[in-house]
Amino acid sequence: MRLLTVNAGSSSVKLRLLEDGAVTHAGDLSIAGEELDPRAVDDALTGWPKPDVVGHRVVHGGTQFSSAVRITPEVERQLQDLTDLAPLHQPKSLAGLRAAADLLPDVPAAACFDTAFHATIPPAAATYAIPQEWRDRGVRRYGFHGLSHAYVSRRACELADLPVDGTRVVTCHLGAGASLCAVQDGRSVDTTMGFTPLEGLVMATRSGTVDPGMVLWLEEHQKLSPAEVTQMLESGSGMLALAGTKDQREVEAGVRAGDRRATAALEVQLHRLVTSICAMAGSMGGVDVLAFTGGVGEHSSLVRQSVCRRLDWLGVAIDEARNDSAQPDLDLTGGGARVRSVVVTAREELEMAREIAALDLSS
Repeated sequence: MRLLTVNAGSSSVKLRLLEDGAVTHAGDLSIAGEELDPRAVDDALTGWPKPDVVGHRVVHGGTQFSSAVRITPEVERQLQDLTDLAPLHQPKSLAGLRAAADLLPDVPAAACFDTAFHATIPPAAATYAIPQEWRDRGVRRYGFHGLSHAYVSRRACELADLPVDGTRVVTCHLGAGASLCAVQDGRSVDTTMGFTPLEGLVMATRSGTVDPGMVLWLEEHQKLSPAEVTQMLESGSGMLALAGTKDQREVEAGVRAGDRRATAALEVQLHRLVTSICAMAGSMGGVDVLAFTGGVGEHSSLVRQSVCRRLDWLGVAIDEARNDSAQPDLDLTGGGARVRSVVVTAREELEMAREIAALDLSS
């Protein structure tokens, strides 16, 4: 199968062509507004072989979609209806869908969902303690980055030479957006993101978890509008607010230079990350493998080292020489460790290919 994957983020689209699981062509495009110019996609695909299938990464599948699905007019309508649950990302996914359909109208297309992997989270982990009326409206913990967590958890088991069944993995997807997932027997049982991708860890420009009472106070007593609060929590918080930059490399350069603001920001980030890893391990009764992925997870030896040192009581230890020069995919486990530690390249397109291969696209 020759698969074209369309991975739409908040400001860019990654195009990848895979043949038999190997990437043969790659291209990235910027998105202006909520539309993706088909001409730009056409230019990017110039000279590429025609795909047999187009696979789209869609951030939100709600409760309707718990696995990949062939895109039909009805499915597209349902995805449009879910826009309110992911207003920053869903329109970009739909824009990519429309652009690819305009260029390749006779090629079947499928949607793969970032929320789908977390459909197995038990009610105790997915339920907010809020009125039934709100829960009936779909307010629950959905989780995100599912395509990444699914792939990385399996690859981590391979690197650790452990079977998927019976193994407890905490996957750490650390990038501009960041989340953790507790994966037991290959199934998601808990995660840090919730109703939206704003919950959980401290991210590049997102606050992560805050007291909802703070939001109410800002709106009532500081007279900020919901739109203003949303803008600041999504785009003006996180490392940007703490360190003055959203670039992790610049933060870490500041730490090495002795900058107090950068050092304090990193401490906040690490505190939330370490305590959240412990929460994920607690949801499984322990952890066998700790896996790092994403732009920060793959490239920041400082973050990996700091996290693992603070988790030594849990049985985590890494070979620091290997960690300093680590190139994914690699087992970083140190001597005497009870928990295996690995770093894995994020490969969402491979997870998409795996899910799409299981679909019947003949009709």
